[in-house]
Amino acid sequence: MSDAPIIIDQQPRIIAVANQKGGVGKTTTAVNLATAIAACHKRVLVIDLDPQGNASTGLGIDARSRNVGTYHVLIGEAPLEAAIKPTMVPGLSIVTSTVDLSGAEIEMVDLPRREFRLREALRPPPRQFDYILVDCPPSLGLLNLNALVAADALLVPLQCEFYALEGVSHLVRTVDRIRKSLNPQLEIQGVVLTMFDKRNRLSGLVAEDVRGYFGEKVYNTVIPRNVRVSEAPSHGKPVLLYDLESAGAQAYIHLASEMLKRERALAA
Repeated sequence: MSDAPIIIDQQPRIIAVANQKGGVGKTTTAVNLATAIAACHKRVLVIDLDPQGNASTGLGIDARSRNVGTYHVLIGEAPLEAAIKPTMVPGLSIVTSTVDLSGAEIEMVDLPRREFRLREALRPPPRQFDYILVDCPPSLGLLNLNALVAADALLVPLQCEFYALEGVSHLVRTVDRIRKSLNPQLEIQGVVLTMFDKRNRLSGLVAEDVRGYFGEKVYNTVIPRNVRVSEAPSHGKPVLLYDLESAGAQAYIHLASEMLKRERALAA
């Protein structure tokens, strides 16, 4: 893949992938959706804003090579361009998470405009990308707040389990507050049901409840429980590269197609 930037006339669409609850498939969705969008000939940047760095690992970036990452961008030690790394996926780049990011929330407390650090790092936006996906940590702290203030839209992965709606209601209230005071353009781009088990009646009941609550915001595509999706990160690969024919990989391809169709409708 050539390192030469591709000039794109329009600004990239910034989408935060967030849910304050852990274990819902958030990073899995960010990594594999980004890969699937890149496979549709779009240029994509993933910003790993989770101190665990799972998105960086899942895209094959060795921890020893993460010398400049989101931490350095947020505290102003490096410009965004210096932190962008290519991945094994053509058209997909990443700003990695480094171990320093775990202390960033404490350090950022005393920084000026602490809620706007990521937003300002993305100005002017890197126009060589069509989409920027921000993988958020499983919390509602300062890192997550930075992502939501910088984003045009929010994508919510939602696990098909009993407490799914209870957890996401907190996120919805946070979005409402951010829209009122910090980022009036923020919208919920979509909700994607993850870890769906068609053999489990509860999965179907949760899906019905979520669709009743969010309506058309919920994607038709659901991400099934799939062992290949779970195995892929340990090999440092998105599931689309690990096992393209698996049910999980095919689901993310369908999700990307549905998302891009929705995006085209919004732009029309």
